[in-house]
Amino acid sequence: MVNMDLMTPNGVSGPVANYMAQQGHIDPNRLRPWFNTRDGRTYVTIYGGGDPKKKESYRNIEINRSEIQTYGTLRRDEWKQLDEALLRISEFRLGGIQDLIDNGLVYNLGNAMGTTVLEYHSMSNAMEAVVTMDGVTRSSGDRPTYRYHYMPIPVIHSDFEINSRSLAASRSLGNPLDVDSVERGTRKVNEQLESLLFGTGSYTFGDKGEDGRNSIYSYLSHPDRNKVTLSTSWASQTAALIITDVMNMKQASINAKHYGPWVLYIPTAYETIIDQDYNAVTPGTTIRERILKIAGIKGIKVIDTLPANNVVMVQMTSDVVRLIKGMGIQVVEWQTEGQFITKYKVMTIQVPQVRADQDGHSGVVHLA
Repeated sequence: MVNMDLMTPNGVSGPVANYMAQQGHIDPNRLRPWFNTRDGRTYVTIYGGGDPKKKESYRNIEINRSEIQTYGTLRRDEWKQLDEALLRISEFRLGGIQDLIDNGLVYNLGNAMGTTVLEYHSMSNAMEAVVTMDGVTRSSGDRPTYRYHYMPIPVIHSDFEINSRSLAASRSLGNPLDVDSVERGTRKVNEQLESLLFGTGSYTFGDKGEDGRNSIYSYLSHPDRNKVTLSTSWASQTAALIITDVMNMKQASINAKHYGPWVLYIPTAYETIIDQDYNAVTPGTTIRERILKIAGIKGIKVIDTLPANNVVMVQMTSDVVRLIKGMGIQVVEWQTEGQFITKYKVMTIQVPQVRADQDGHSGVVHLA
């Protein structure tokens, strides 16, 4: 199960958010204590700046009894095993979120743990330019107006535990640590991130901005998305009609003053359909290839979490969508129950932000 904790000025929701509210912050580095078998002490590794790939950029600090975790449970090499399992899964079918990263559409938060809500602004279409012969005639001097908006920044996490008997057996037999729980938890966190981008719902919590919105919207739920009607499923449409649908989506984006480049997202059931021949006259040319010949469409992505018979076209620019990123996916040690069970979390602080301008123009087109 995946939990999504929220923090805003009006309150908190979830155990991680409650802890952050009580402590004022959480340093994720201090939630990764490791036990040194040489001296029997517990340390955390802190990034001190510089090249993150170099060993000298990190330093080990012994933690004391005032820390969240008094004693480390895992050894340093065992933490590495968990991290390696996490990295293997964090790249699995994360199509939409990965597109934001690959296109540089990432807004990094300076203080992830201390940022509970993102306040952002939209600007009106003010001022104008005039053509004169003397340069003296004044143009309209109206000032742009700004509206503020709020969006909650969630903590997304999946919990698992490692009991001391399994850990002891792993060490005594020289077997690698069982990382199935890490892989499963990471997969669930990734799926939650994708559902925030391609689900049909929205998540609301806390203060409302001037437009009355304080939600995390998806491509399918944003109020200002451009809607295009799907007459029938692509499974029963001709290739020519599929192209017509895509052209209608492109025109809807242009009408909303968004001119590309676009990525087209399709549900799983449409993957084999667009790989069929476009027609009998041009064998070897697929529907996919024909779509990619449309100017401005830079790619087609299959999204497993996209509902059936829903297609999305997105202009890949930061004024349309971006990933608000505070902390990448990582494993942390959370709390210990007695002597035998230690709990862990696969945790991240990031959320997609679908945007529109103050006039309600969006670069997202939804065919359904």
